[in-house]
Amino acid sequence: MGGNTFGKIFKITTFGESHGSAIGVVVDGVPAGMPLSEADVQRELDRRRPGQSILTTPRKEKDKVEILSGVFKGKTTGAPICMVVRNLDVDSKPYERIRTKPRPGHADLTYWLKYGHVDYRGGGRSSARETIGRVAAGAVAKKLLAAHGVEILAHTVEAAGVSIDRQPTLEEIRRNVEKNPIRCAVPEKAEMMMKAILEAAAEGDSTGGVVEVQAHGVPAGLGEPVFGKLDAEIAGALMSIGSVKAVIIGEGDKLARMRGSEANDAIVIREGKIFTATNRAGGILGGISTGMPIVARLMVKPTPSISKPQRTVDLAKMKGTEIRLEGRFDPNICPRIVPVAEAMLALVLADHMIRAGKINPDRFS
Repeated sequence: MGGNTFGKIFKITTFGESHGSAIGVVVDGVPAGMPLSEADVQRELDRRRPGQSILTTPRKEKDKVEILSGVFKGKTTGAPICMVVRNLDVDSKPYERIRTKPRPGHADLTYWLKYGHVDYRGGGRSSARETIGRVAAGAVAKKLLAAHGVEILAHTVEAAGVSIDRQPTLEEIRRNVEKNPIRCAVPEKAEMMMKAILEAAAEGDSTGGVVEVQAHGVPAGLGEPVFGKLDAEIAGALMSIGSVKAVIIGEGDKLARMRGSEANDAIVIREGKIFTATNRAGGILGGISTGMPIVARLMVKPTPSISKPQRTVDLAKMKGTEIRLEGRFDPNICPRIVPVAEAMLALVLADHMIRAGKINPDRFS
């Protein structure tokens, strides 16, 4: 199985399965001398951890991280950083009963068609627990970026058909997102989202939504103008997250319905610096960052695991059948996508800042 490594200079390789002994990541390309502790990484892992609210799966995992290499006396050495999280609350019995019956909406069928021999327990490698490695690596990238003035924040802007009706300020996102289970920056809309999610869950169903991720303080000049476009690499990184089915940068699909006079961001000078008066392009033009905030939105499909009966096939008998899932499911995955989206954007930006010479690849400074 290929495709487990991401990045060019700041690179990560994730490993592990949902019901295996552990999930982990190897992070290569981190400059030496950066202060880093398990607490730095744990802070981010706690945000994606299951069992935190009625909107997440009740699987009880502490997701305690262990740093095995690459850190000495509290600082990175420049060597690969290996981090692992042990799987402790594993119950594979429900999956044994349906091992030959691919779950609709999951990767069960495509893994079987491609590989033949697969780990069917909890989805194996295709499980959302794979994102532990991404979030752990993203914690390292976020700390590196923060030292260079870059801040990354995400929030839920739509869930279960309920959307925010205004763009929250940066301060509102900082202040409100971690105060409600759906991670919405507009408190009154958060309540409505949660009500709609729980109503669907009571019927044995799930819901989807939209998550927005922003990066502030990104310098101009990141990205290559043809095949290494910054927005292309950001979109690819965000699309690699399970359950994400579309990504837009800036105004995205709205631009298709505008005239050029409406869509173009006017270029202005403020206090001797170049800005755009608006940011419909989402901080990227011609594949290169403008210095304005980078803004992307992820369209998240409903959690495919539901308790309603669904049609599938029995691969052992090659005949149609019905499946009713038993287990522990997220009624809406948006709140747990938030830290993963931040991590993936951080990984892209850290890599590009090193590639552009904005960050010393050898020493933290």
